Amino acid sequence: MIWLHWTLTGIFAVLGLGCILLTVMQLPGIWVMLVLALGVQVADIAWVHGTDVDAGWWALGIGLVLAIGAEILEGTAGAAGAKVGGGTRRAMWGGFIGGVVGAILGTPLIPIPILGTFIGAIVGAFAGALIGESTGKHATTVGAALKPAAGAAAGRAVGTVIKISIGVAIWLILIAGLLIR
Repeated sequence: MIWLHWTLTGIFAVLGLGCILLTVMQLPGIWVMLVLALGVQVADIAWVHGTDVDAGWWALGIGLVLAIGAEILEGTAGAAGAKVGGGTRRAMWGGFIGGVVGAILGTPLIPIPILGTFIGAIVGAFAGALIGESTGKHATTVGAALKPAAGAAAGRAVGTVIKISIGVAIWLILIAGLLIR
Protein backbone atom coordinates (compact mmCIF):
# COMPACT_ATOMS: atom_id res chain seq x y z
CA MET A 1 0.00 0.00 0.00
CA ILE A 2 3.01 2.32 -0.06
CA TRP A 3 2.00 3.27 -3.60
CA LEU A 4 -1.10 4.91 -2.10
CA HIS A 5 1.07 7.10 0.13
CA TRP A 6 3.19 8.27 -2.81
CA THR A 7 0.12 8.83 -4.98
CA LEU A 8 -1.65 10.89 -2.32
CA THR A 9 1.49 12.89 -1.56
CA GLY A 10 2.00 13.61 -5.28
CA ILE A 11 -1.61 14.69 -5.68
CA PHE A 12 -1.24 16.90 -2.61
CA ALA A 13 1.90 18.52 -4.03
CA VAL A 14 0.07 19.49 -7.24
CA LEU A 15 -3.10 20.63 -5.49
CA GLY A 16 -0.97 22.57 -2.99
CA LEU A 17 0.40 24.68 -5.83
CA GLY A 18 -3.19 25.40 -6.81
CA CYS A 19 -3.86 26.46 -3.24
CA ILE A 20 -1.04 28.98 -3.45
CA LEU A 21 -2.74 30.44 -6.52
CA LEU A 22 -5.94 30.69 -4.49
CA THR A 23 -3.99 32.65 -1.89
CA VAL A 24 -2.77 35.05 -4.58
CA MET A 25 -6.42 35.57 -5.52
CA GLN A 26 -7.17 36.54 -1.89
CA LEU A 27 -9.01 33.25 -1.27
CA PRO A 28 -8.32 30.90 1.68
CA GLY A 29 -5.80 28.76 -0.21
CA ILE A 30 -3.55 28.14 2.78
CA TRP A 31 -6.49 26.77 4.76
CA VAL A 32 -7.56 24.53 1.88
CA MET A 33 -3.98 23.27 1.68
CA LEU A 34 -3.97 22.42 5.39
CA VAL A 35 -7.25 20.50 5.03
CA LEU A 36 -5.84 18.57 2.05
CA ALA A 37 -2.69 17.70 4.01
CA LEU A 38 -4.83 16.58 6.94
CA GLY A 39 -6.71 14.30 4.56
CA VAL A 40 -3.47 12.74 3.33
CA GLN A 41 -2.29 12.34 6.93
CA VAL A 42 -5.51 10.60 7.97
CA ALA A 43 -5.40 8.36 4.86
CA ASP A 44 -1.80 7.42 5.72
CA ILE A 45 -2.84 6.45 9.22
CA ALA A 46 -5.88 4.52 8.05
CA TRP A 47 -4.46 2.65 5.06
CA VAL A 48 -0.69 2.84 4.89
CA HIS A 49 1.52 3.50 7.92
CA GLY A 50 -0.75 3.16 10.93
CA THR A 51 0.03 5.53 13.79
CA ASP A 52 3.74 5.80 12.95
CA VAL A 53 3.43 9.14 11.12
CA ASP A 54 4.63 11.75 13.62
CA ALA A 55 6.31 14.00 11.05
CA GLY A 56 2.99 14.66 9.34
CA TRP A 57 1.40 15.87 12.57
CA TRP A 58 4.36 18.12 13.29
CA ALA A 59 4.19 19.56 9.79
CA LEU A 60 0.46 20.21 10.16
CA GLY A 61 1.01 21.93 13.51
CA ILE A 62 3.77 24.14 12.14
CA GLY A 63 1.64 24.88 9.07
CA LEU A 64 -1.31 25.87 11.26
CA VAL A 65 0.77 28.27 13.34
CA LEU A 66 2.28 29.81 10.20
CA ALA A 67 -1.16 30.12 8.58
CA ILE A 68 -2.55 31.99 11.56
CA GLY A 69 0.45 34.31 11.50
CA ALA A 70 0.07 34.88 7.76
CA GLU A 71 -3.59 35.84 8.16
CA ILE A 72 -2.76 38.29 10.94
CA LEU A 73 0.08 39.83 8.94
CA GLU A 74 -1.94 40.23 5.77
CA GLY A 75 -4.98 41.58 7.57
CA THR A 76 -3.08 44.20 9.51
CA ALA A 77 -0.51 45.21 6.87
CA GLY A 78 -2.80 47.68 5.11
CA ALA A 79 -3.86 49.24 8.40
CA ALA A 80 -0.25 49.42 9.57
CA GLY A 81 0.72 51.07 6.28
CA ALA A 82 -1.96 53.72 6.79
CA LYS A 83 -0.69 54.32 10.34
CA VAL A 84 2.92 54.63 9.14
CA GLY A 85 1.68 57.16 6.59
CA GLY A 86 0.31 59.27 9.45
CA GLY A 87 -3.30 58.16 9.17
CA THR A 88 -5.94 58.03 11.85
CA ARG A 89 -7.81 54.99 13.09
CA ARG A 90 -10.48 55.68 10.43
CA ALA A 91 -7.81 55.45 7.73
CA MET A 92 -6.57 52.18 9.20
CA TRP A 93 -10.05 50.64 9.24
CA GLY A 94 -10.77 52.09 5.82
CA GLY A 95 -7.59 50.50 4.46
CA PHE A 96 -8.50 47.12 5.94
CA ILE A 97 -12.12 47.13 4.77
CA GLY A 98 -11.22 48.66 1.41
CA GLY A 99 -8.61 45.96 0.79
CA VAL A 100 -11.14 43.19 1.36
CA VAL A 101 -13.85 44.86 -0.74
CA GLY A 102 -11.34 45.74 -3.45
CA ALA A 103 -10.16 42.14 -3.70
CA ILE A 104 -13.72 40.95 -4.09
CA LEU A 105 -14.67 43.59 -6.65
CA GLY A 106 -11.34 43.49 -8.48
CA THR A 107 -11.75 39.84 -9.41
CA PRO A 108 -14.62 40.36 -11.89
CA LEU A 109 -13.87 44.00 -12.77
CA ILE A 110 -10.26 43.41 -13.81
CA PRO A 111 -10.55 40.28 -15.94
CA ILE A 112 -6.90 39.27 -15.64
CA PRO A 113 -6.74 36.08 -13.59
CA ILE A 114 -5.00 36.48 -10.23
CA LEU A 115 -3.68 39.96 -11.06
CA GLY A 116 -7.18 41.46 -11.00
CA THR A 117 -7.75 40.38 -7.40
CA PHE A 118 -4.32 41.58 -6.30
CA ILE A 119 -4.75 44.98 -7.98
CA GLY A 120 -8.29 45.24 -6.60
CA ALA A 121 -7.02 44.67 -3.05
CA ILE A 122 -4.34 47.33 -3.38
CA VAL A 123 -6.65 49.89 -4.99
CA GLY A 124 -9.34 49.08 -2.43
CA ALA A 125 -6.93 49.60 0.48
CA PHE A 126 -5.89 52.94 -1.04
CA ALA A 127 -9.50 54.07 -1.60
CA GLY A 128 -10.67 52.86 1.81
CA ALA A 129 -7.89 54.68 3.66
CA LEU A 130 -8.44 57.81 1.56
CA ILE A 131 -12.16 57.80 2.35
CA GLY A 132 -11.55 57.01 6.01
CA GLU A 133 -9.00 59.77 6.43
CA SER A 134 -10.95 62.45 4.55
CA THR A 135 -14.32 61.86 6.25
CA GLY A 136 -15.61 61.93 9.81
CA LYS A 137 -15.23 64.40 12.67
CA HIS A 138 -11.52 65.03 12.21
CA ALA A 139 -11.44 64.88 8.42
CA THR A 140 -8.35 66.02 6.57
CA THR A 141 -8.11 67.31 3.04
CA VAL A 142 -7.89 64.82 0.24
CA GLY A 143 -4.31 65.95 -0.40
CA ALA A 144 -3.33 65.25 3.21
CA ALA A 145 -5.10 61.89 3.07
CA LEU A 146 -3.00 60.71 0.12
CA LYS A 147 0.01 59.77 2.25
CA PRO A 148 -1.90 57.43 4.60
CA ALA A 149 -3.79 56.02 1.60
CA ALA A 150 -0.53 55.28 -0.22
CA GLY A 151 0.78 53.66 2.97
CA ALA A 152 -2.32 51.46 3.17
CA ALA A 153 -1.90 50.37 -0.45
CA ALA A 154 1.79 49.61 0.01
CA GLY A 155 1.08 47.77 3.26
CA ARG A 156 -1.58 45.63 1.60
CA ALA A 157 0.79 44.75 -1.25
CA VAL A 158 3.58 43.82 1.16
CA GLY A 159 1.15 41.85 3.34
CA THR A 160 -0.07 39.84 0.37
CA VAL A 161 3.46 39.07 -0.80
CA ILE A 162 4.41 37.96 2.71
CA LYS A 163 1.31 35.76 2.95
CA ILE A 164 2.10 34.13 -0.39
CA SER A 165 5.69 33.52 0.75
CA ILE A 166 4.46 31.94 3.97
CA GLY A 167 2.04 29.85 1.89
CA VAL A 168 4.93 28.50 -0.16
CA ALA A 169 6.85 27.73 3.04
CA ILE A 170 3.82 25.90 4.46
CA TRP A 171 3.47 23.92 1.21
CA LEU A 172 7.13 22.82 1.41
CA ILE A 173 6.86 21.97 5.11
CA LEU A 174 3.73 19.90 4.51
CA ILE A 175 5.31 18.01 1.63
CA ALA A 176 8.38 17.28 3.76
CA GLY A 177 6.17 16.16 6.66
CA LEU A 178 4.18 13.86 4.40
CA LEU A 179 7.31 12.39 2.79
CA ILE A 180 9.23 11.71 6.02
CA ARG A 181 8.13 8.32 7.31
